[in-house]
Amino acid sequence: MLSSSTIVTEAGAALFLPPAYDIIWSAVPFALILAFFFFWVMPRFRKILDERAELIEGGIAKAEAAQAEASAQLEEYNSLLADARAEAGRIREQARADGQAILADLKQQAQAEAARITATAQQQIEAERQAALVSLRSEVGTLAIQLAGSVIGETLADDKKSAAIVDRFLADLEAGEKAAK
Repeated sequence: MLSSSTIVTEAGAALFLPPAYDIIWSAVPFALILAFFFFWVMPRFRKILDERAELIEGGIAKAEAAQAEASAQLEEYNSLLADARAEAGRIREQARADGQAILADLKQQAQAEAARITATAQQQIEAERQAALVSLRSEVGTLAIQLAGSVIGETLADDKKSAAIVDRFLADLEAGEKAAK
């Protein structure tokens, strides 16, 4: 008699192992599907992955090239900026020197103009002084002749003679002033 434990044992192991025909008929479609994936799907999948890898590597290369170009342009920009700053400094110094030269020139022109105005003013003063002296001599001479005529009681009508007397009197006064200095 068979015991129940042996039946369970055989039935239990048989439960896990399918019959051989099922394994064979399952292995054939599995092998076909596996061959389909291995020869058709996997190459396409690899091709897509390779294209993406190439795109990524190309993008990285482009990014590195762009970064190198940006670095070169930054260096060029910094160089141009330094040159521009140096040029601006030279221009400022030149403008400062030109400004000082213009200022010195303007000072010189102002001094020359002041000297000219002073000389003109002195000439004008001298001319006015001479005119005042001539006018004063004439008036003093006229007054002196009238006064002398009043003191003497006669009119001194001879203009040439009276003018000579007045001129001699004023010359004597001037000579006395010069000797006193």
